Amino acid sequence: MTDRAFGQGSSIVAPAARPGKRPGMNQGWQRRLFLLPAVILTLAFVIFPTLFGLYVSFTDWQLNDPAGRVFNGLDNFRGIAGDGRFWNALRNNFVFVGIGIPLQYVVALGLALLLNQEIRGRKFFRVVFLLPFMMSPVAAGWMIGRSLMDAQRGPLPELLRWLGFENVSFFETGARAVASLLLIDSWYSIPFLLVMLLAGLQALPPEVMEAARIDGATGWQMFRDMTFPLLLPISLTAVVLRAVFEFKLIDIILVVTGGGPGNATETLTTYIYRRGVQNVDVGYATAMSQVFLLVVIATITLILATVGRRVREVM
Repeated sequence: MTDRAFGQGSSIVAPAARPGKRPGMNQGWQRRLFLLPAVILTLAFVIFPTLFGLYVSFTDWQLNDPAGRVFNGLDNFRGIAGDGRFWNALRNNFVFVGIGIPLQYVVALGLALLLNQEIRGRKFFRVVFLLPFMMSPVAAGWMIGRSLMDAQRGPLPELLRWLGFENVSFFETGARAVASLLLIDSWYSIPFLLVMLLAGLQALPPEVMEAARIDGATGWQMFRDMTFPLLLPISLTAVVLRAVFEFKLIDIILVVTGGGPGNATETLTTYIYRRGVQNVDVGYATAMSQVFLLVVIATITLILATVGRRVREVM
């Protein structure tokens, strides 16, 4: 090497970029190309059905009417405002959400706290408690509602008659039917919450718990001041997901009660199904779906705003 080649003051000049071509242009087009399938699928299966459903909700569309879709403005929504069956179904939705989810959460949290302890057979019980969630809702509803609770041949009514209770029927009245469906749905849904809460418990920092135990905190104090607040983020996620699933509850109801007796256990999903599919009144059913969507969004937003404030305070 000579000083002429690498002497003081020497510099290396980078090759000039090609005119009319910016660095990173190819990478930008490649990114857009890879995003294109997702954009197409979103447009095809999300955006278009949403806009089309919004349009159909303003029409009088009867599938058996050769005239097809006839625009009727706000007539469907005026009909919903005076539809007592719609409001009864919506009330049942809130009963399942407002009673079912707290019940499921309390039981799942208790089981998660139990299975998080060093107890004998812990792995076995974890598998046993998860078995209901491995079944389909239809199978769960049929096995419990139609087999165990059947008034004529079910073992549970037979056991109650043996204990001295006469004419036991879990689905004879609306209140009994709702309570029975809540129990069946909770039996099926608790494992979902159990998995999430147990994962949250196992993710808690053990050194913090150990420090509180050394300081003399009791089990209740540790749960109230540390475990439960630290579980709030995962609890919020679990409750929101369960609320969405609970609003969509239809399979267990159709299998066990069919919405009866009368319309006592009918929810909006079952009512929309009957009005749109069985009665082929697509326009009115779609309008109910749009209102139902707004109700679900408002409820989830309320839950996030209420519980989320507490989560932010803890975090």
